[in-house]
Amino acid sequence: MLKHTPLQSIHAALGARMVDFGGWSMPLQYEGILQEHKAVREAAGLFDISHMGELFVSGPRAKGFLNTVLTNDLARLEPGHAQYTLMCNERGGVVDDLYVYCVGAETYLLIVNAARAEADMAWLRYRAAEAAEGRSLVLGEHSDDYGALAVQGPSVAGFLDRVFPSHGLIAHDKPTDLAKNRIDAFPWGKKEVFVARTGYTGEDGFEIVAPAESVVEIWNAVLEAGEHSGIHPAGLGARDTLRLEMGYPLYGNELDLATTPLEAGLGWCVKMDKGPFCGRVALSEQKQMRPPRKCVAFKMTERKAPPRPGYPIWSLDKDEAEMKSKEGETISLGQMRAMIGHVSSGGISPSTGDGIGMGYVPRRFAKQGGVLLIEVRGQQLPAQIVRKPFYNKADKSAAKGKD
Repeated sequence: MLKHTPLQSIHAALGARMVDFGGWSMPLQYEGILQEHKAVREAAGLFDISHMGELFVSGPRAKGFLNTVLTNDLARLEPGHAQYTLMCNERGGVVDDLYVYCVGAETYLLIVNAARAEADMAWLRYRAAEAAEGRSLVLGEHSDDYGALAVQGPSVAGFLDRVFPSHGLIAHDKPTDLAKNRIDAFPWGKKEVFVARTGYTGEDGFEIVAPAESVVEIWNAVLEAGEHSGIHPAGLGARDTLRLEMGYPLYGNELDLATTPLEAGLGWCVKMDKGPFCGRVALSEQKQMRPPRKCVAFKMTERKAPPRPGYPIWSLDKDEAEMKSKEGETISLGQMRAMIGHVSSGGISPSTGDGIGMGYVPRRFAKQGGVLLIEVRGQQLPAQIVRKPFYNKADKSAAKGKD
């Protein structure tokens, strides 16, 4: 049986198209993916992300313990600060990618992927038992006690303070005082609600973690406050197109137990010099030897059918390109080509209209500007390896200024 978020009745009333996502009944779309995507890029979108897991780690040994199971350096976190990080196994494979928030001197909130919450907690308990951590460490899985919302878009900062008018309990007077990757707790009646300036869309915005019984009230309050700022409810479809345009990884697509952060291009959040942590030895060896494969971002050079997850990636051999240019002869599709990988994420960019995607290929084929062939409906179509993100609002604004 699928799990339901506290907003199930709201989604039904709005006519959302619901889908099974990691064992949860979640809204794929309301008005339509393109409309919801556009609302987030130009105004504001409100997402139900109550399927995400909430794990708490607290106690005198919380920071030291977490620093041995996460790749980033928690020594840099003070109360009210947050960071993106990864949890790896001994082989360097990714158990999960997550955000960790320091919400107190000895208390950390981990927001983890919905389908990984149970496995993550089991892994944390295993590592704690192995390290013989006792009363100095408390692990708690509280996903059923909380719901969560994401309010994303350029107009959000103009109205969110009206939803939480009381002073924050950690360090800030109002939500818009929060810098990126900062969190505070704000009163909501007799309860407390966490508000963080984080998100998964590439836009400015906030994520709200609240007691499950308060989520419906907060959802309605956010929609009311943002009514004149162009806010729209948005579903998983838009959440995926938005994160894909930014080149953000998705667990189960770009990340899994057999994939390392270095292969995924996430070496920036692996702090080798912080001391021992799970996976460090394997990752250090891989860094020294260089990963045998890399996750690349690519853009289709023709506007035809878009790439989709699972589509084969083929090499375009250098010798073949030279033969064509020197002799002018046509080479059949099968000659001198090899399948070298598969698309991990792909689709049409609603902002640019281009076919875009990501996938893993052997290192020698991962050169910036290189050409790959993506097999789309039986045709091998050319794509160019590009830098992430696929969409840059600054570039778009500059282009408009020239018109």
